[in-house]
Amino acid sequence: MKNNEKAILMLGCFDTKGEDFTYLYNRLRFKGETVMTIDTGVMESDVRFPVDFENAKVAQAANTDLETIKANNDRGKAVEMMGKGAARIITNLVAQEQIKGVIGMGGGGGTYIALEAMQAVPMGMPKFCISTLAAKDLSRQIGVKDVTLMVSSVDVAGLNSVSKLQMDQAAAAIAAMANEGNLSLKNGEKRIAISMFGNTTACVNKCTELLKAKGYEVLVFHATGVGGATMEALIREGVFTAVLDVTTTELADELLGGVLSAGSDRLTAASEMGIPQIVAPGCLDMVNFSQMDTVPANYKDRKLYSWSPDVTLMRTNKEEGVVLGKMLAEKVNGSSAPAQVLIPLKGISQIDNTGEIFEDRIADKALFESLEAHLSEKIKLKKIDAHINDAAFAEALVNSVLESLKN
Repeated sequence: MKNNEKAILMLGCFDTKGEDFTYLYNRLRFKGETVMTIDTGVMESDVRFPVDFENAKVAQAANTDLETIKANNDRGKAVEMMGKGAARIITNLVAQEQIKGVIGMGGGGGTYIALEAMQAVPMGMPKFCISTLAAKDLSRQIGVKDVTLMVSSVDVAGLNSVSKLQMDQAAAAIAAMANEGNLSLKNGEKRIAISMFGNTTACVNKCTELLKAKGYEVLVFHATGVGGATMEALIREGVFTAVLDVTTTELADELLGGVLSAGSDRLTAASEMGIPQIVAPGCLDMVNFSQMDTVPANYKDRKLYSWSPDVTLMRTNKEEGVVLGKMLAEKVNGSSAPAQVLIPLKGISQIDNTGEIFEDRIADKALFESLEAHLSEKIKLKKIDAHINDAAFAEALVNSVLESLKN
């Protein structure tokens, strides 16, 4: 189906915001767009445009019904269920290639529903939300999705000169974005994901250079929690040919309460999707906190290093290395595709080099031995007599990627 044959999906609470959504619908139609609509309000709506998915269908998609939602008299639960239902409907519309963009708007509840529903929309397909909360921290609701937010300068509560101006602009924006061209990153042949930290930059830069010379596109993800989570999400969307997971440091933050955890799903997507992965214990020597005075009291006596005024690193110890080695091994063991683990014996981060602040060969040895002990026999293990940022280690990583892709 061509882009100009697909619809822009408009969703929101048509019961309380009917006048606003009627105006937005008309502006999208004025732009020549086919518009599909989802009503996520729980009360009866009165709008002057076709509703393709009535609120009863949305509730049903969330495995409940409107009567139950109303009887519970729980606004928070209602918002949650309508968001889930809308997401499931959108999942089907995306799979059927019926839509080319999604737009929603609202206050607190409407914003939550719109952003929850947009979690079902893949990378590259436009997602636009007009929100009274756009100036707040919505990172938790947005997650790893490429959502465009517009501040609603006035409440979404009836038309006025300001709200109409902003909806005019929003309609123009989503229409232009949706007609830009290819809206999907799927089926990316020769596309490699690679994880990076400041402490592994030299390694990643060299790997990228070598892979590009072989005709591969390399997408680098900063292992800052959201970076790793984004990489995992895109792997699940079928974006990559293989994964070169050099920097698995987010596991340390997950284990020890650092600020850059990517969640328990980190290092699971490649195994689930059955694509080759090459993994290294990059930066498992460190846990990330913010300013020095934010480090938890129970860690105050540990080896700490101020990487920058707002980033404090804590050195992992021998005991933690044992646990992290097991965690990493168990993650990789689930792979159904060719997988390899490479260990840089001379250090796993820039500051774990000889003479540097985090050099601790006893802790590294505990990590490496635990990793090897718990790694399945089906996973190839390579020990490289080099530091993680040495060119020799980067070359070994790239050779392993190419080797895995041949199988």
